[in-house]
Amino acid sequence: MKAVHFGAGNIGRGFIGEILNHNGYAITFVDVNETIIDALKTRGAYTIELADESREQIQIENVTGLNNAKEADKVVEAIVEADLLTTAIGPNILPRIAQLIAQGIEARAARNIQQPIDIIACENMIGGSTFLAEEVKKYCTDTAYLDAYVGFPDAAVDRIVPMQQHADPLFVQVEPFSEWVVQGTACKSPIRLEGVSYVSDLEPYIERKLFSVNTGHATVAYTGALQGYETIDEAMQDHLVVIQLRSVLHETGKLLIAKWGFDAAEHEKYIEKIIGRFQNKYISDAISRVARTPLRKLGNHERFIRPMVELTQLDEMPFHLLETIGMVFNYFDPEDEQCQELKEMILQKGLDKIIPEITGIDNQKILGSIKQNVEKYAYKVA
Repeated sequence: MKAVHFGAGNIGRGFIGEILNHNGYAITFVDVNETIIDALKTRGAYTIELADESREQIQIENVTGLNNAKEADKVVEAIVEADLLTTAIGPNILPRIAQLIAQGIEARAARNIQQPIDIIACENMIGGSTFLAEEVKKYCTDTAYLDAYVGFPDAAVDRIVPMQQHADPLFVQVEPFSEWVVQGTACKSPIRLEGVSYVSDLEPYIERKLFSVNTGHATVAYTGALQGYETIDEAMQDHLVVIQLRSVLHETGKLLIAKWGFDAAEHEKYIEKIIGRFQNKYISDAISRVARTPLRKLGNHERFIRPMVELTQLDEMPFHLLETIGMVFNYFDPEDEQCQELKEMILQKGLDKIIPEITGIDNQKILGSIKQNVEKYAYKVA
């Protein structure tokens, strides 16, 4: 069995690659990072280490790499021969690989390959595979083959893989916990991976992950940055950060329970597991990594604004989410392009124009509450 995976970064190698390897797949990683691709080609294997007291090491074998910027023809051929295609490349990069994927699909069509294939975008976004499908279709001259033989099942993925530097460019440390949920009803291929959960309705799981893990992780980052910390594990030693995290997760939990019928007691355990994961002393994740791209994180369908708005529609006022949103508007990292852009927008246009423009909110009461919290935490935007 053969898999093509776009994105040879830490998440691709340390999460998706591990599961594909466990299921017996030969994996072709596709990326533009020459150092990693050359190492994959040369060695054909790499090591994962669990970030806990065990320090267990897992060998991932039967792998190779292709540079999509220089070896597009070989990538197309790999797609032709593949049984499964996955991505972990970042939401903003998906449109950039769509044309190459389309070329691979059309090459399969030209050879009359009738074996169905699923393309699963394992990204931190809602509807990643659906989004990728629309991008791919833009480059297909005839979508009949794609509609018949190519599935784009959406997925929810969860594993903390922090930024890290090692002498070995392929070595990667990951937390022991991982979760990969796929919308089975959207699959065209009969392949089912061990270690992956296939569900008929993915949306509850996507929102549970987005509004718990992603919202929570970002809450720690922005609250920790406010307190002057540089890493997530440092911030999690501060009881004020933990209190803010737990308060936010109880607010989003209230929404998830009301909206999707999650069991309240089980969700409380889920919250405590998340807090424990963030407290893992063996993972040192930079706050600058988790807090980056604040403009995207303030989007209408993202981890803060969407649950906050939906809670107000349930006549709940999520004070802690609003506080965190105020911190996000004030977060500044001179190395982050979106931070610079956000600061410039506020300085030039003012909060009254910028808040609805960024968040997509038109409710004056909510806008007023957001503005109050932005002004409350205005420690860097002057």
